[in-house]
Amino acid sequence: MPGLYLLGLLVSLTGMAVLDARFRLFFWRAPWRAAAVMAIGVVFFLVWDALGVGLGIFFIGPTRLLTGVLLAPDVPLEELFFLLLLCYTTMNLFGAVRPVVARAAERRSRS
Repeated sequence: MPGLYLLGLLVSLTGMAVLDARFRLFFWRAPWRAAAVMAIGVVFFLVWDALGVGLGIFFIGPTRLLTGVLLAPDVPLEELFFLLLLCYTTMNLFGAVRPVVARAAERRSRS
């Protein structure tokens, strides 16, 4: 079923946004900084993908789950949303772990 992978990515991105909003992890903590970090991360990985495609490492195999829309040769539309999800998940994880580590360090410094 074409588009099923994209739908899964969009559902996952929605989940990341809900977690972010609920716990103020990334965009809800500092929107401008978050947008810059997200843009830099996605551009970095798109360049990475372009190099991989150019070297013949990355390619699109046979699948019925993709929409068929290509951003560049062997770079499907779904790749952009996957990279958004990858960066968003990483930054939400960082936002969740940072206060835990800070509290642990504070407790150690008091001892």
